[in-house]
Amino acid sequence: MNQIIEQETGELGALQGSELLARYNHSLLGVFGTPQRVLVRGAGCHVWDADGKEYLDLLAGIAVNALGHAHPLLSSVISSQLATLGHISNFFTSPTQIALAEKLLALSEAPEGSKVFFTNSGTEANEAAFKLARRNAGTPEVPRRKIIALEHAFHGRTMGALALTWKQAYREPFEPLPGGVEWIPAGDIEALRAAVDETTAAVFIEPIQGEAGVIEFAPGYLQAAREITAEAGALLVFDEVQTGIGRTGQWFASAGVLPDAMTLAKGLGGGFPIGALIVFGTRATTLLTPGQHGTTFGGNPVATAASLATLHVIESQNVLAHVETVGADLRSKLAALDFVTDVRGRGLLIGLDLEQAVAPTVVNAALDAGFIINAPGPHTLRLAPPLIVTTEQLDTFVAALPALYAGVVADTKE
Repeated sequence: MNQIIEQETGELGALQGSELLARYNHSLLGVFGTPQRVLVRGAGCHVWDADGKEYLDLLAGIAVNALGHAHPLLSSVISSQLATLGHISNFFTSPTQIALAEKLLALSEAPEGSKVFFTNSGTEANEAAFKLARRNAGTPEVPRRKIIALEHAFHGRTMGALALTWKQAYREPFEPLPGGVEWIPAGDIEALRAAVDETTAAVFIEPIQGEAGVIEFAPGYLQAAREITAEAGALLVFDEVQTGIGRTGQWFASAGVLPDAMTLAKGLGGGFPIGALIVFGTRATTLLTPGQHGTTFGGNPVATAASLATLHVIESQNVLAHVETVGADLRSKLAALDFVTDVRGRGLLIGLDLEQAVAPTVVNAALDAGFIINAPGPHTLRLAPPLIVTTEQLDTFVAALPALYAGVVADTKE
């Protein structure tokens, strides 16, 4: 930590975690509740808290820190770019912005005419996609006002993205939300076929539903969605915010099926905030015209440089193959545990179901033992570690998990 930060944080740097959390609760809006720990440093796949305790980070900021913490190349690129050109607004562009757009179009095998719009987060990318869907308005005689989303979907918490999000506890306090959204059972091709017609503007799908517990659809579902929407003239939007940029061992979990639009964020910047909406082909790109959407910070030189550095490391160090190998090994070892009833996912996005509904308590026990994981449901644990995590590091968690689970179950019986 440099001298200026030490000066500005003052006595905070000398406080224990409990004291810092008390200061947090006094000064920050409590929408996240009380944080689990105060983290002060990271390196690779480990982080340290204010009390000096070390943790193996198996969540990566919720699938964000693709290269772990304090990656030397990423840190160097961000520092160098900020020292050269930081923010310029979108009245102007920069070489890094253009290069990243071209790179994403190449990685997604986008057809001629495809375009990119940069945002600051996944929620913002989905907001832009929602507006794109609204522009697929049909005709005065047959207007397209219906947008299809899937049950258990999560697309964000701002008003447009929230309107697409399934969980009622997230939506109800803020209704009325932007209208026209209908939910159908996830993964059901016949339900999708019945719902999509000439009044449908768009269908939003996460190729793997991460917040729902890492739920993957049967083979053929995404392709069927492509065929059904194309026939009806509806847009198909893939939300790859959590699954994209190598998380599943491929650049995109939807690889092989070309949507009309795709949203990205999380791992795209390796920890630096950036998101993107990619619109494919000439039809989709004509829907949003100059002045119909914008952003102040989206696609700024530092964020786009961070993303280029992240993509370079993933590509040059064969990280995708590594993700497939270590992910398959981890899933196999987790499936062999007798209290694990199901293991799902691809690459390093993994959901595992526990025999008893104690997942949140297991998360707390794991944190005390030095592992950062997550529970998207009462039975389910989610793992989304840095893409550079090693088998040896993952094995320490697999070895510790049986005792953690047994201890929690024993406590619940007392």
